[in-house]
Amino acid sequence: MAKAVCVMAGSADVTGMLLLTQESQKKATTVTGEVTGLTPGNHGFHVHEYGDLTNGCVTAGAHFNPSSKKPHHGAPTDEIRHAGDLGNITADDNGVAKIHITDSQIPLFGPNSVVGRCLVVHANEDDLGKGGDEESLKTGNAGPRLACGIIGICKN
Repeated sequence: MAKAVCVMAGSADVTGMLLLTQESQKKATTVTGEVTGLTPGNHGFHVHEYGDLTNGCVTAGAHFNPSSKKPHHGAPTDEIRHAGDLGNITADDNGVAKIHITDSQIPLFGPNSVVGRCLVVHANEDDLGKGGDEESLKTGNAGPRLACGIIGICKN
């Protein structure tokens, strides 16, 4: 089993603590935890390609896409999507998003591991690549990056 943690921080009061677990290389990864300080509603949630926070969340790069193909942005259930496209998290009336996501494209093991990359929460709802414009196919029109954090492996 592998475990990783991501401590998120960013603009205003948006913060989060997430735990990623994967039982074996053949199993999907589960992301659990919460993000606070959000406006109520849906917010895009993605793994980005770099664990570089030298200029805040901006230097985390594009959505994680280890296949180097040119798939467009999509929903976690879409066959054609970036591996890092995790859809939306939903903040309640108190601005708290409780997260429980299971995804097979964000492994903690192997050459396509997400360890050392960033998780990012965005200001807007992710349209899942169905917005009908070029930006939708690139980012889901999820908007500015509110908070981010580097995924780091935990000692078991």
